[in-house]
Amino acid sequence: MKPTVIVLARAPRLGTVKRRLAREIGDRAALRFHAATLMALVRDLKCSRLNVLVALTPDRARVRLPVPAIPQGHGCLGQRMSRALGRYRRVALIGCDIPHARAADVQAAFRLLGSNDAVFGPAADGGFWLIALGPRRPSDLFGAARWSTEHALADTLEQFRGRRVGFVRTLFDVDTKADHDRAALCTLPIGRHSPGA
Repeated sequence: MKPTVIVLARAPRLGTVKRRLAREIGDRAALRFHAATLMALVRDLKCSRLNVLVALTPDRARVRLPVPAIPQGHGCLGQRMSRALGRYRRVALIGCDIPHARAADVQAAFRLLGSNDAVFGPAADGGFWLIALGPRRPSDLFGAARWSTEHALADTLEQFRGRRVGFVRTLFDVDTKADHDRAALCTLPIGRHSPGA
């Protein structure tokens, strides 16, 4: 059975996505960024040998996607992530606001699971953009992680103390205009892939 990768996403709706970014660049530009980044990631993942799902919020959102969607359900971010991850024995969960994340990163994470219990993709701001898990995992994956802070990854790693943990490359997510501008200046335009990327 193919490993599963779940993209955690908010349904692309004007005024509901990337609110912090939207305060600086406007609701429409934030929506364009969110939708383009989500679709580029999903298309890239779909071309890989992975079972790809999108976990959407709100639960009843209807979004045209090239892969199946599942509801995130209620609760804090940690509860919603735990619920999605708990459905599968070999699974990765990835954020949708990482413009330079690729299917190759997820495949690398699954390879690392051969010798690790968990694999993380660190984010430059102290969080993480990817978590991949095998069957051996803590019952409480995230504990009291301080989400949206520079402590999110360190707090989560506390739950994995005594377990083998690997890491893929560090990337940055887009929360501010400075992040957005940085993404636009990096190798590829938002939402575009070069051949073989």
